[in-house]
Amino acid sequence: MLSGILAALAAGLLWGLVFITPLLLPDYPGLILSFGRYTAFGLIALLPAWFDRQRIARLRRQDWLAALKLALVGNVIYYAALASAIQLADAPLPTMLIGTLPVVIAICSNWSPQHASEGIAWKKLALPLLCIFIGLMLVNAAELRHLDGQRSLSQYLQGGLIALLAVAAWTWYPIMNARYMKVYTHISASTWATAQGLMTLPLALLGLAGYALFAQLYAAPGGYAFPLGSAPAKFIAAMLILGFAASWLGTLFWNHASKKLPTSLAGQLIVFETLSALLYTFILRGEFPAKQILLGVCLLCLGVALAVRAFKQQH
Repeated sequence: MLSGILAALAAGLLWGLVFITPLLLPDYPGLILSFGRYTAFGLIALLPAWFDRQRIARLRRQDWLAALKLALVGNVIYYAALASAIQLADAPLPTMLIGTLPVVIAICSNWSPQHASEGIAWKKLALPLLCIFIGLMLVNAAELRHLDGQRSLSQYLQGGLIALLAVAAWTWYPIMNARYMKVYTHISASTWATAQGLMTLPLALLGLAGYALFAQLYAAPGGYAFPLGSAPAKFIAAMLILGFAASWLGTLFWNHASKKLPTSLAGQLIVFETLSALLYTFILRGEFPAKQILLGVCLLCLGVALAVRAFKQQH
């Protein structure tokens, strides 16, 4: 359990980088950042695939199909929906909805566990989930005050609905990914991360091709100069860092956590991503968090500690 928790923490620290990248590259559309990240992920995955070619070659057709589904839903659909929601409704509302993922994943995985050992009594899960939920609301309420007010009600509603699609996609991904790894235990965490990277590459390239066609027929949003934009070196460096750290390495750590932990516990540990994103954002701003945010962070940490204690007592 300890190695699984540490792996989930490492994944969260790496995934938090994704949330500050749009702040570092504000002129780049969300879709381009998404497709760029996953193109880099796929290209970087070619290197470990070569060194791990014997185990990669042993993957069956059904393994590649499962990796393709996970890549499509957990990578492309999730980030395309999130980017579109932010463009429609500004960042705070979609971010708040995405922030409910630790609670939603824990409830969905515990509602229908794959195996009896994966589940836990609801009365033991209630207090940790309540602490995490209140903590998330406190953290996000501060951000909701930054809604720009320049969107119409219709845009907020559309953005909210698309953000819910992103929530659904990333609720499905960790549950299905964990279940697959626990059934096919012979597939290592690194091999499975590489396989998902390889399956993500054609999807990201198709996305880039579609965006290029759109940019050719219509003006690119915000006057973006396809494909590398106004700061090519900075963009390429950021995509390579995200492709390796947040995508390949983050997926490897998450796969390890998914193998070692019950899915409903692992789902709650996605709060590490939220905490990391907050930490990096405030470092970037050079600000100290408000008391409300600090209280929310304390509740998030308390909720995780209570969840770990409950699962440790049961298992």
